[in-house]
Amino acid sequence: MSKIKIVTDSTMDMPLDMAEQLGIVVVPLSVTINGETYLDRVEIDAAEYMDMMKKADELPKSSQPSAGAFLEVYDRLGDEGYEVLSLHMTGKMSGTVRSAESAAQMTKTKVTVVDSMFISLALQFQVREAVEMAKKGKSMEEILERLDKVRMNSKLYIMIDTLENMVKGGRIGKGKAFIGSLLNIKPIASLEGAEYNPVAKVRSHSQVVKWLAKQFTEDVNGKNILGVGLVHAEALGLATKVKEAITEITGYNNISIGTTGPTISTHTGPGTIALMYYFE
Repeated sequence: MSKIKIVTDSTMDMPLDMAEQLGIVVVPLSVTINGETYLDRVEIDAAEYMDMMKKADELPKSSQPSAGAFLEVYDRLGDEGYEVLSLHMTGKMSGTVRSAESAAQMTKTKVTVVDSMFISLALQFQVREAVEMAKKGKSMEEILERLDKVRMNSKLYIMIDTLENMVKGGRIGKGKAFIGSLLNIKPIASLEGAEYNPVAKVRSHSQVVKWLAKQFTEDVNGKNILGVGLVHAEALGLATKVKEAITEITGYNNISIGTTGPTISTHTGPGTIALMYYFE
């Protein structure tokens, strides 16, 4: 029986040293800022990137890994005797999974490429489940069946604090951004069907906390909670308040808080938080 190795990308929002400890191979995306290109989380960390992004005149650009980058990884793992499960961020937001699929067709290694339909911790939930099952000697079919269930029972909610990056990226006009900031609107979206869907517009951080805690409580009612986490871009205080509100209402406190990496924060901007969880 061949061993199974899990490959993923840097939008999983896991520190690289932790990924290394778990035996996960991370193929990083890259970000280009002020004319310089950096590998996400490898050549630039989240805090340094946020400082640079705030001073930049133009919105930085993120790029998927090349098929060649994946091919190199797949060939190496195949030579080491592994079968590969390559699990990536939603293909509706990046061509990363397409690059992985191209490389899978070129390598002699047995590779299964999966679109997680998510990003960040919601991708990480699937990666962690796959790693645990692979360590227990489960087959690729068993792992894929489990990931389908995890995906169906995962939730991701994100709050964009400023519309500035949306303006810089040409996604909305400056007039709308000005109105949004004037009214202090904080849009909340869910990631359903691998795409962002607006679900609420609130007008203060306290309402963001209240909305997210209420939504979590409703979603997990009567369910077995398997994982909960928050990520933020320079919004630790707000993320902490959401965690505290959830714990106060539900009594559940095993909630991680981390920073999101350069790729995701490029599109969301500073002040963003995202709440993710899965259950059965």
